[in-house]
Amino acid sequence: MGKLTVLGLRAVMVTLHAGSVCAQAVMMLMLTGAIQETVLADRRAPVLLIAFLGVVTVQVVLVCVWRLVTMVQRGTVFSHAAFRYVHLVIGAFVAAALLVFALGAVLASGHVVPPGVVALLGGACLAVFGIALIVLVLRMLLAQAVARDAEASQLGAELAEVI
Repeated sequence: MGKLTVLGLRAVMVTLHAGSVCAQAVMMLMLTGAIQETVLADRRAPVLLIAFLGVVTVQVVLVCVWRLVTMVQRGTVFSHAAFRYVHLVIGAFVAAALLVFALGAVLASGHVVPPGVVALLGGACLAVFGIALIVLVLRMLLAQAVARDAEASQLGAELAEVI
């Protein structure tokens, strides 16, 4: 991975993380009553809690990707330590899918929003869960790469003994 690519990726991740912290601050202001007049006044607390936790899942993914990029730079990504971060990313996407589903359930009760919005949230839930499955497939590829790396190291050691 080139230095410019890593620098650009990290700049994007820092910007996204700073934006997510600002979004959480605004959500806390809304939750504590700084903004009283909303369409969802009676469902404000659960909606904002779901949104707040959704932003937390984004932050978890950003931190894990940062760590994985660091491992790529150091050449240690093909190790068992990388699985911890990949598992956290998968868990964060599954949690995000469940949060989108919960948001749809909260908004569907009481007919606060049109049914089309709830259907869109159902589609978004499915899409986020699909991303978790894609990362799971990538985890399997990482497992194969780690196994091949270990096998190559073993063969190299055997070759060194012969020579």
